[in-house]
Amino acid sequence: MIARSIYIDKIKDFIDKPPIKVITGIRRSGKSIVLSLLKDELLKRAIQKSHIIYLNLESLANIELTEAKALYNHIKNKIKTNEKYYLLLYEIQEVEAWEKAVNSFMVDFNVDIYITGSNSHLLSSELATYLAGRYIEIPIYTLSYREFLNFKSSYLSEKNIEQPFIYYLRYGGFPVIHTSDYTEDTAYKVVFDIYSSVILRDTVQRYKIRDVELLERVIKYALDNIGNTFSGKNVADYFKSQQRKVDVNTVYNYLHALEGAFVFYRVPRYDVKGKEILKTQEKFYVSDISIIYALMGYRDRIISGVLENIVFLELKRRGYNVYVGKLDTKEIDFIAEKSGEKIYIQVAYKLDNQETVNREFSTLLSIKDQYPKYVVTMDEFWKDNIGGIENIYISDFLLKEKW
Repeated sequence: MIARSIYIDKIKDFIDKPPIKVITGIRRSGKSIVLSLLKDELLKRAIQKSHIIYLNLESLANIELTEAKALYNHIKNKIKTNEKYYLLLYEIQEVEAWEKAVNSFMVDFNVDIYITGSNSHLLSSELATYLAGRYIEIPIYTLSYREFLNFKSSYLSEKNIEQPFIYYLRYGGFPVIHTSDYTEDTAYKVVFDIYSSVILRDTVQRYKIRDVELLERVIKYALDNIGNTFSGKNVADYFKSQQRKVDVNTVYNYLHALEGAFVFYRVPRYDVKGKEILKTQEKFYVSDISIIYALMGYRDRIISGVLENIVFLELKRRGYNVYVGKLDTKEIDFIAEKSGEKIYIQVAYKLDNQETVNREFSTLLSIKDQYPKYVVTMDEFWKDNIGGIENIYISDFLLKEKW
């Protein structure tokens, strides 16, 4: 088992602290592995095994625990002393009214609680009601490029990968894909099955969506426009051009549901001059680029958007708040903020002519503060930095310890 230290290190800071630790992320992103690693960490700290209660609430072994009262009684029967117990509850949303049980655990027992879930709206809404101010969310993402290299050295050591970033670009970051020697077609079949499970269980069933065919169309529209700004109205207008009338509110509801299931992340626009978040023309990025290929095949024409997607996910893994920047009529691909610091990023496939160079660098040159600025590309030939803006190959950017 490979330690995903970026997440375990975050969780370590909260062990034996009062907040409930809420571990969220799309299905098969690695939440169960993180819980297993946490269990190992607790055992290293000399916590008695009997004081660590781990439940996989998706397992048939726990099918009788689908209601809050049953879950509460099950945990109550396992707590034998007044000493601290550690509750590790995987996919808590499988339990009806689970938040009442969790709240009761905090009130009635000496416990340190860790829960995982595959729907952000479920966790945020119910927790906000019952556990306001008493939880911390730790989002889990699919493998970063650095994590992929660790997986490659452990699981794919006999496979000759001459260009590891190209392999990562084509296969994406779902951990299961990098534990065996999959062909592209087989890998995409595995990803499609993950995606289908997410759509059925965390989107269609959770939000009681009836028009699944329309939902699929909205998803494919968003995937085909990765890296482009758009809105619900754009989607509705597109369907209108296809002689299909779609209500804008329905589109927004579907996008909201897809965000909740971690299929997409919405990125708002930020006006650099006005210093305000704008309410229109946001961008949507997918939780893993392999979902694009699994649904639509590999498409060279959206390579710039795919590269943006990879950079966006890396920013989120490192804890940044991410915005699309607006500077007059120009766009900045990403403004990322964390702890009062900023970085500005433009992403391009190739700097293959002077017009492209001017476009990517000039926008960043217009920003007169001293925060770091990067142009991130797959261009192996153009190496020049301009006006303090660093031109960097994407794999080097992803592996950079500090930006």
